[in-house]
Amino acid sequence: MKILIAASEAVPYVKTGGLADVTGTLVNEYKKLGTDAAIILPLYRKIKRSAGALGLKSTGKEISVSLAGRPEKGIIWERKTPEGAIAYFIENDKWYDRDELYGTAGGDYPDNIARFSFFCRAICETLKILGLSFDVIHCNDWQTGLIPVYLKTLYKKEFAKTASLITIHNIGYQGLFASSDMPFTGLGPDLFSIDGLEFYGKINLLKGGILYADIINTVSSNYAREILTEEYGFGLQGVLGKRIKDLYGIINGIDYHEWDPESDALIQKNYSLKDMSGKEDCRKALQKACSLPSTKAMIIGMVTRLSAQKGIDITARAMQGIIKSGAQVIILGKGDEPFHKIFLNLKKKYSDQMSVTIGFDDALAHKIYAGSDVFLMPSQYEPCGLGQLIALRYGTIPIGRKTGGLADTINDYSHSGKSGTGFLFNGYSSNELLAAVKRAHELFGEDKAWMKIQKNAMSQNFSWQRSAEEYLLLFQKAAGKMY
Repeated sequence: MKILIAASEAVPYVKTGGLADVTGTLVNEYKKLGTDAAIILPLYRKIKRSAGALGLKSTGKEISVSLAGRPEKGIIWERKTPEGAIAYFIENDKWYDRDELYGTAGGDYPDNIARFSFFCRAICETLKILGLSFDVIHCNDWQTGLIPVYLKTLYKKEFAKTASLITIHNIGYQGLFASSDMPFTGLGPDLFSIDGLEFYGKINLLKGGILYADIINTVSSNYAREILTEEYGFGLQGVLGKRIKDLYGIINGIDYHEWDPESDALIQKNYSLKDMSGKEDCRKALQKACSLPSTKAMIIGMVTRLSAQKGIDITARAMQGIIKSGAQVIILGKGDEPFHKIFLNLKKKYSDQMSVTIGFDDALAHKIYAGSDVFLMPSQYEPCGLGQLIALRYGTIPIGRKTGGLADTINDYSHSGKSGTGFLFNGYSSNELLAAVKRAHELFGEDKAWMKIQKNAMSQNFSWQRSAEEYLLLFQKAAGKMY
């Protein structure tokens, strides 16, 4: 089977969030499993500047796309990954020679519909000019939402046997644009309808992908069910309901080479499931790094985006109670400026029990995962979540709200007893968050029970190989629809 991943970002080339980890890792996992896999991305400024170091080369081959009646050209670049997968890049400095991928601090780029309509059409043209054929194109989020539409309309003859799968990484981001932008898509006015891309008077690119893809999936089974509801569907629950037979959920994985307490070079002392003694050294090193007293207090870690979606508002309201319990709190992240101020003020107020670092520090992130006793993820909604998967790997017990991927990957201790791997709470409130912290704190005081839950956590398997194998089964379903 031949698979092409179409994505707006991927490691190691460019990243703004978890989408890049998913796409950049999966293409190599597919290759390891014996699949002919490739990936295609825009050639952003950040990638182009690193072209030499990454081994990217221009093929010299040019494609042309008609965009709102004007020809737009692109140059195809390529690179082979160490695992043997091919990475293709579409160069067009007008659309991609910018500091950021999607926008600035002031908001999204106003011409994003042109930028990503071009990208989707350019992918089809690239396959034509290079003479490539794939069984399935794996699309990701709204930026590639037009590809399934094009495969069934503008390029129906050329790719009659090419199926598509679209992964919804976060349905809160849909690619909404003014109706007047429809010419950029190259699609006729008949597709600006309730059965097409129209969504409350606007163009919705993700909706197009959902309607036209052969298979739809999202990044956890629970989230696949949640987005069918009004609470989590962001207006698309009805559209998804019509495709429910083609909707699946696959949990993301993590890179078990990067996130491995047994070999992690960024932590104080390595440890493993068989010998966890090094975790105590990591704990002390974390307290020292964060200028906190070296005590036996339960350390609560957070590596997160400081936004309401991540439960930062209820965390702030619960902080007085958490501090009163005697715990130490260590937070690393950035996000919305109001939350920056709130947590920096909390740090001043509780300086002997709290550390807050605004920004991102990879070395500190590793230290938090290894040295914390528990890891807090009180998300309002969480399609999958990677933090809890990393925490489990390091024997750091997750406390999360029972939503999305958190519900799928954390086995609640109170309901599963000795097989538990963490603590879940239901309602989105500071009181329920505090109650979950209290339950964790009570178990933390029981050495044997705490060691048991740590070992349960570290015994879990959330490797990318498992996820890739599940995706290959979906690709077979998608390809089967073409015959």
